[in-house]
Amino acid sequence: MRITMVTPAPRGSRASNRTTAVRWARILRSLGHRVDVSVDYEGGPADVLIALHAWRSAEAVLRFRERLPGRPLIVALTGTDLYRFLHSDPKITLRSMDLADRLVVLHKAATNSVPKQFHEKVCVIMQSAEAPRRSIAPTQRNFNVCVIGHLRDEKDPLRAAYAVRDVPHESRLRVVHLGKAHTEEWARAAREEMARNPRYHWRGEVPFWRVQETLLRSRLMVLSSRMEGGANVISEALVSGVPVVASRIEGSVGLLGGEYPGYYPTADSAALGEILLRAEQDSQFYALLMDACAARAPLFRPERERQAWYDLLTSLDQR
Repeated sequence: MRITMVTPAPRGSRASNRTTAVRWARILRSLGHRVDVSVDYEGGPADVLIALHAWRSAEAVLRFRERLPGRPLIVALTGTDLYRFLHSDPKITLRSMDLADRLVVLHKAATNSVPKQFHEKVCVIMQSAEAPRRSIAPTQRNFNVCVIGHLRDEKDPLRAAYAVRDVPHESRLRVVHLGKAHTEEWARAAREEMARNPRYHWRGEVPFWRVQETLLRSRLMVLSSRMEGGANVISEALVSGVPVVASRIEGSVGLLGGEYPGYYPTADSAALGEILLRAEQDSQFYALLMDACAARAPLFRPERERQAWYDLLTSLDQR
């Protein structure tokens, strides 16, 4: 099939939407399909349209449905679709969901946030990650905690920094943050935090190999987001053997499971600080996190994501 994939993130962007589009395109090509990735649908020929983001790609979705009304249309629902635009701009978001033949979500719990009339359209495709090709031991001098995510409101990006401000002097906790500041205000906030907090180190946007190296040198990864559709950094951490501490939001619970021991209340610096100290100081608790993550890691193998896409496209052929 000739598949057109639309993502709001342009070529060369390290935004999660672009990363997802590139990985999905690679999977679909491995299944024998021709895939074109662009930021919009211009009206050209296509057997299928896959649109990342119901709200941001709404015009592309509408244009495709008007231009090729009988062709399959897949809309992938992001965290901002489910937890922001479905409430702030329901008319546009619901229109894309209504026009779609299938709605892709990144974890089972996301179905709870999809309006009931669309439940039959929902397909769960959990994002995979490749296991690292080389082994790198965690840093011994410090108990490194990595944060991998751009600096923007949805990510609550400085929460881990706030959490380690006042830990005991003897603690070896150190937060290493990788990600682009979406505004100068966020960049300034990160620089000011580094000036006052010697445990926090913001490295900015870096290549993927540096992200993977930093992850492997860390004892923990913190995902402090206020909303997520299903963060691929969780997949990357788990297949790399790095346990996760996450804010208790639907997007993370859907990936890590309801009984996962590494949650803290969203935006609660004190609670996050306590769990980080416990992971550093209590070897049994750290082992519990490791075991829980190892048990979930098989869910994020590339072959599972590839099979999920094969099944979805096969179901479209059988309509």
